[in-house]
Amino acid sequence: MDGLLDAPADTSADAPADGRAAAIASVSLAAFEADRDGFAQALGASFERYGFAIVADHGIPAPVIARAEAAAKALFALPEAAKRAYHVPGSGGARGHTPFGIETAKDATAVDLKEFWHIGRELPGGHRFSDAMAPNIWPHELADFRRAMLDLYAAFETTGARLLEAIARYLAIAPDFFVDPVADGNSVLRLLHYPPVTRAGDEGGASIRAGAHEDINTITLLLGAEEAGLEILDRDGRWLAVTPGEGELAVNVGDMLQRLTNGRMRSTTHRVANPADARARVARYSMPFFLHFRPDYRIETLPSCIDAAHPDRTPVPITANDYLMQRLREIRLL
Repeated sequence: MDGLLDAPADTSADAPADGRAAAIASVSLAAFEADRDGFAQALGASFERYGFAIVADHGIPAPVIARAEAAAKALFALPEAAKRAYHVPGSGGARGHTPFGIETAKDATAVDLKEFWHIGRELPGGHRFSDAMAPNIWPHELADFRRAMLDLYAAFETTGARLLEAIARYLAIAPDFFVDPVADGNSVLRLLHYPPVTRAGDEGGASIRAGAHEDINTITLLLGAEEAGLEILDRDGRWLAVTPGEGELAVNVGDMLQRLTNGRMRSTTHRVANPADARARVARYSMPFFLHFRPDYRIETLPSCIDAAHPDRTPVPITANDYLMQRLREIRLL
């Protein structure tokens, strides 16, 4: 990973959580308009300390969320053969369905206990990024699916833009710095289904719902983390539970933002652990939005994040698309 933890830690799948909730204060995006710099300081401080923040009053309409949740559950309830018809081998899972037991966390050997579906940006014909951003795949069995997901995608982008402005303010760079890098960005809405943990070898075995990993992208906005399981690896090597309130977003820094800021914004290792109680018999659903730079954006360390005490850790720039491909190979999706 690009990030540096303050102490070495056991990131194995069976490293037990200590049961503490992460002390991540919820910040309200409703305060953004009244005090943009104040919100930026609260958000940025949480990112520097944990790599994560919990955002309340995020502005994504509840009906849009409910409609997308219903469509996602209907999707994963389809017969296995129907879902697999939308799997595109060799595509890195960029669009459509990725079946259960394929994705593997970087440097791990055990597969994750999940299946997922990806929706990306809808591009007009002949767009300059068509080679890097595949067209979406829509399940013909679900009439409302496309509209529900595009509405949620658009709402995530709106909220994400406000969070990026806050990050820019915290970094003391132009408030609109991120507008151009994410214009036509390769952002992805992922629908996740973690089935009940009932398969032989799942409980107490090497596989967990999502192995310890860092996100590839710029920032991730996650709906559905109220269901227990999301944990972050803290600086002292302990796993801490992340527990948003009902309807709140869990937001985290990705590797691209960490690289851009020379590690000032931390891309923290996190996982989704298997429940240890009756919730193991309950399916878990979530909807993360991986906000990406545009494919040709050159990730080059911000000069303001380099000084004598913090020399440039990645002096050679890399495009967002090349960085993405590198990471997808590491997690065995390519």
